[in-house]
Amino acid sequence: MDIVIRPVSPDEHATLGEITAQAYLQDGLLTFGESDWYLGELRNVAKRAAAADVLVAVTDGEVLGGVTFVPSGGPMADIAGPGEAEIRMLAVSHAARGRGAGEALVRACVDRARATRGCAGIVLSTQESMHAAHRIYERLGFVRAPERDWNPIPDVDDLMLLTYELTL
Repeated sequence: MDIVIRPVSPDEHATLGEITAQAYLQDGLLTFGESDWYLGELRNVAKRAAAADVLVAVTDGEVLGGVTFVPSGGPMADIAGPGEAEIRMLAVSHAARGRGAGEALVRACVDRARATRGCAGIVLSTQESMHAAHRIYERLGFVRAPERDWNPIPDVDDLMLLTYELTL
């Protein structure tokens, strides 16, 4: 199966938004489930695409998943410092998992970071339970940076996000 990684097109925003929302919901990654405020952010691909590079993994015309690549200094960065790009909202539909789409999306982000002038590294946040994603990151050379772990909702004690980084 050939997986093509390319920028999302506007007619795919709703599809990718739903893939991303369902991946987070079905994997139990949203603290407040269907009522979680972040669900709206996950579905709002148009907003992300206006502020960052949103990529999709496609095969035979089917969107398998996507990722948001935030170039160094981009407005959607959560944790990236000067000279760092950031990967956000990586999601692959449940039906497409295990086919290489997630790894292809991460590789595309690493390639974009390497091609970005002045970019010396790439960072990402992940939840402790995302073991399959951790394996992809580690296989591609990312290392844990526990000193950069953070909590996006300080009032929720069990929402610590783990940080991985890759020096380019």
